[in-house]
Amino acid sequence: MVRRSDCRFVVATNRDLVQMVASGEFRKDLYYRLQTHQLHIPPLRERKDDLPLLLDHFLDEAAASMGKPRLAVPRELPTLLETYEFPGNVRELRSMVAAAVSVQKERMLSLQPFRAAMGRAGDDAAPPPAPTEQQLVFAERLPTIKGATELLIDEALSRADGNQAIAAGMLGITPPQALSKRLAKRRQTGQ
Repeated sequence: MVRRSDCRFVVATNRDLVQMVASGEFRKDLYYRLQTHQLHIPPLRERKDDLPLLLDHFLDEAAASMGKPRLAVPRELPTLLETYEFPGNVRELRSMVAAAVSVQKERMLSLQPFRAAMGRAGDDAAPPPAPTEQQLVFAERLPTIKGATELLIDEALSRADGNQAIAAGMLGITPPQALSKRLAKRRQTGQ
């Protein structure tokens, strides 16, 4: 007896199938069957604007699955998360949130589980961003060391939305009080 069915296959990969077909590692006929409708979703590190929405969703999901009330989010958390590259993509964020909610006893979510997951457990500062291929571009006249330092501090503070602890982490300054001292010294000299 012949039975008919109607189904669709949804497949996902992080591999370059075109390159794999060219090298003979993936069957060409299968690739052409699968490539009818492609949807490219960039990794989380390339779409940091999605972080607040995903964070809210995963907080609701984790709280519901653990029978806990929705936790308040510290205002520093989104900025902290933006400094991280998420090598594990969205699944890593989901895991971080679930782990943080599972150990939380207060109404306010703690930053510590997130810092621990990012490899910065004992540090008050955010992790430094992963190296990028960007290079510094200078005007015709090079800035002084002091001037370059001031520019770096200003850029880090801008990227950290004014949060000195996160900016210090971006700059590799530990403890964060070292950045505070530099800023206080700059205010005293009137710059």
